[in-house]
Amino acid sequence: MVNKRIIAARLERLQEYLTNLEAVQQFDCKRFVDDPFVHGTAERNLHLAIECLLDIGNHIIADRNYSKPESYADIFKILSDEQVISQDLYNNLEGMAAFRNILVHDYMRLNRKRVYEMIKLNTCYLKELGVVFAALL
Repeated sequence: MVNKRIIAARLERLQEYLTNLEAVQQFDCKRFVDDPFVHGTAERNLHLAIECLLDIGNHIIADRNYSKPESYADIFKILSDEQVISQDLYNNLEGMAAFRNILVHDYMRLNRKRVYEMIKLNTCYLKELGVVFAALL
């Protein structure tokens, strides 16, 4: 059984990361790209937000005995297939696991403009998934 305290703690942290991502959106793309503090903060908070959601998703999958994910990308797919999340939400989050891998492993080749766009376009979907997960507690 999923430990609800662990999930609740991750959701609380997720909220912190999302709040930070929303704050970063006050800057225009040029400031984002040029200011190491701004893009560094954003990149780390985006990574941690995605990590929280993947971790919670993995807990849900294990708790409900769904098929075991073979990759991070499989987590959101399984949750969609099992109707834990909507197909629309899955479609909007589909690339997040891959983007997490870029943030973690391919950080030397990050396109900061692309990171800025990802944050602008996808923070709302990360937040929506957090709401879905919170409703499961």
